[in-house]
Amino acid sequence: MSYAPFKTDLFIPHPHLCDEINRAIIRSEIEGGVYLEDLERDCILEIRTQNRLYRLVNRGDGDAVIEGHPEFCPTPVLVKIHGSSWGGSMLKVAFVGRGMHLEFRHPGFNRPIVTSRIVEIRQVA
Repeated sequence: MSYAPFKTDLFIPHPHLCDEINRAIIRSEIEGGVYLEDLERDCILEIRTQNRLYRLVNRGDGDAVIEGHPEFCPTPVLVKIHGSSWGGSMLKVAFVGRGMHLEFRHPGFNRPIVTSRIVEIRQVA
């Protein structure tokens, strides 16, 4: 079962954003996802991307413990979650979204880590 809490404050296309950006934002609401600030501390998410299965434990304030990548996080590591993107430079801050790429800051690397496209998000605890 995927986790996507119901939101009543749906996005209204903004006249100062291009159609492509407005469509991407609307698509992220349709495909579903979760804002980290809406999760309880220590909530656990399983995030399946096209290439990996990650386990993320929310620590609050954008911090999370993540594992699931053989190079970047083979064992649990505390990271800063930036949010999700559509593969470019536009970021939906503190959001984990289906159909998007999760971006986080790892203390052992100089550049943000960007996952492959997220295909499923499940809350497991």
